[in-house]
Amino acid sequence: MSRRKLSRQQQWRIDKIQAEKAKRAARKDEKASAEDEAGRLGPEREGRIIAHFGRTLEVADDGHALHQCHQRANIAQLVTGDRVIFRPGIEDNGVIEARLERTSTLERPDARGQLKPVAANVDRILIVFAAEPEPYPNLIDRYLVACEATGIQPVLVLNKTDLLPDDGGELMRWLTRYEALGYEILPASVKREHGLDALTETLDGLTTVFVGQSGVGKSSLIDALLPDELLRIGALSEDTRKGKHTTTTARLYRFRSGGELIDSPGIREFGLTHLSAQDITDGFIEFRPFASQCKFRDCHHEEEPGCALKAAVERGDIHPERFASYKQIKASLDGPAY
Repeated sequence: MSRRKLSRQQQWRIDKIQAEKAKRAARKDEKASAEDEAGRLGPEREGRIIAHFGRTLEVADDGHALHQCHQRANIAQLVTGDRVIFRPGIEDNGVIEARLERTSTLERPDARGQLKPVAANVDRILIVFAAEPEPYPNLIDRYLVACEATGIQPVLVLNKTDLLPDDGGELMRWLTRYEALGYEILPASVKREHGLDALTETLDGLTTVFVGQSGVGKSSLIDALLPDELLRIGALSEDTRKGKHTTTTARLYRFRSGGELIDSPGIREFGLTHLSAQDITDGFIEFRPFASQCKFRDCHHEEEPGCALKAAVERGDIHPERFASYKQIKASLDGPAY
C-alpha cells in the first residue's frame, strides 16, 4: 500500500510539534548543565588572561591567584592581556563567561595577510634594540610606524650599552635624532645592571609589550626585571651573531611594585603590509605639520611639484635619512613583511 501524502498544513503541524520537542529537550539539557556547573564552578569574578595554551587559558584574578579555564564557544578570540568575567573551577577547569571591552588591541598580519590580535589592553610598547646585533635606522622606523598605527606609546630601549664604544659611536648619534622628535630613549645593560631602575619606573602601573629583533636581550631584560620568574635565556649564535628565539607563547608577567609586561614571539617583529601609504606617512610624526600643505591633495611625495615634505627636507625641518627611510618603507609595501 502506498503511503498517504501529507498536506502542507499537516506537515506544518508535525514540524511545529517536533520543534517544540527539540526546544524542551534543549532547555532540559541547559538546566541539567547549569545544575552540573553549579556544583563544580565558583561565582563569577573578573580576571586577566595571563597566557593562552590552545583551548586552555590561564586567568589571574584580582588577588593574582591563577586559574585554568576554558572559554564559552560564543566568545570572540581571547588573547593575553584580555580582561574577562570567569567562574573558577572547584575541582576542574573554570569557564570564561565574557570578554570585557578592550582599551587597545595589538595586531599583526598572519601568513595570509589577515590581521590577528596578539595582545590586548597594552599601554606602552618598548622597542628593544642593542649594540649587537647591529641595528639600523630603517628597522627602528618600521617599529615606530607600527606603534603609531596602533596608537600605543612607543619607548626606545637601547640594550647592551656595555658593548658601545666610549663615545657611543654612530648608534648614539642617530639615536639623538629620535630623542629630538620626542621619543623616549632608555639605555640599559643587564651585564652592568645599568638603567634597570629607570626601566622599572617606566613600566610601573602600566601594561607593556617588548618587541625587537632576536638576540637584542628582551628575555634577559625581563629576567633582570622579574628575578622570580624562570625564563629561558637564548645564547647569541657565535656564527651568525643573531639571536635564537626563546619565548614560545605569549605570557603576562606582573611586577611586585605594580604594572605588567607581556612577552610574545608573535610580536617580536611587526609586518607593515596591512598599512596604507597614508598610514606610513602618518607614522613619521615629524611629517604631520607639513603633509597637508602639499600642492596636490593626492601627493605621493615623490616627484610631484609643490611637495611640502620635500621642501621641509630641503629646509632641514625633516632629516633626509628619515625621509629616505620613509620612501624605502613605502616601496616595500608590496614586498615581504618584516
